[in-house]
Order: sequence, then C-alpha cells, then structure tokens
Amino acid sequence: MHKVTLLTSVLLAVSCVACTQETLEIDMHALTAEGTGAKIGTITVKDSATGTEFIPNLNGVSAGSHGFHIHEAANCGPADKDGQSVPGLAAKGHFDPGNTGVHAGPRGNGHLGDLPALNAGPDGKVVETVVAPRIKTSDLKGHALILHAKGDNYSDIPDPLGGGGARFACGVLR
Repeated sequence: MHKVTLLTSVLLAVSCVACTQETLEIDMHALTAEGTGAKIGTITVKDSATGTEFIPNLNGVSAGSHGFHIHEAANCGPADKDGQSVPGLAAKGHFDPGNTGVHAGPRGNGHLGDLPALNAGPDGKVVETVVAPRIKTSDLKGHALILHAKGDNYSDIPDPLGGGGARFACGVLR
C-alpha cells in the first residue's frame, strides 16, 4: 500500500510541473522609423526539459540567418541616436541581468539575451523551433524580443553584438 501511495505522489508531482508551465504568444511586428509596422507573425514561448522553446511562425523575413535576442525594455518604438531615429532602439540593449557585458551565445557564459539565431527559408518563412537552455519563460516578462536583419556570430569581433545589424522586427513580452 505504501508503494502505491508513493508512486501516486510522484506521478502527481510530475504532472503538476506540467501544470505550472506557462506558454506565451508574442506578436512580432516589422520595425519602422515611426515605430511598429505590420504584424509578421507570432513566436510562441514555453519551457521544456531542455530550456525555453521559441516556436516562430513568421513571414516576410529575408532568407538566411537572423540574430535573435531578448532586449532590456518592453518597448518596440524608435529612439534617437546621434540625431537619427533608429527603429526598435527603445528596446535598449541585450538582456543582461548579471551585468556580464559579454556576448557569448545562448550556451555561453555571457548575457542571457543571446538566443539561437532564427533562419528564414527562401519563401521568407521562419518556422524552426529554437531552444535557449539558460532561461525560463518567467525571465522574459517586461522585455522585448528583437529579430535582427543579419546573422549573429555571438562575438563582438569583427562587429559589435554579433554583427546582427539593424533591428528588423520586435515583439513585447508582458
């Protein structure tokens, strides 16, 4: 009898872990000098045994690899830099709660804002799930997801912040 009770307790505990997992769906919008533009799709975010899954369903993205990051502020608006309006700059820098100042990729010991790059097919669709092993869904609230125009080498050499270039699309995590 004791073994049955113990087994039942373990099964209930395991099933409760699944009950507490949160799923977020973030609307992603193209960025313009004036703010957010047309919706280009969604990214669903949920915790898994291997980390946080980012499940994109995006359209209208140029073919190839694109840097993908969590940014500090939950704001997709433009901001001024050197007298120029920069799309998505109000999202501020990469999410770095440990103040590491290091850009080392999603599995490295740098800031937590580094996510695996997203890849768009020749048809402009991004649908491949990526996993960030060092964060949880609960870490994301109050921040923005930014998709950059170019790829990311997870280094500051030869270009700062992985060379991802302009901020192409944004979504706010509330």
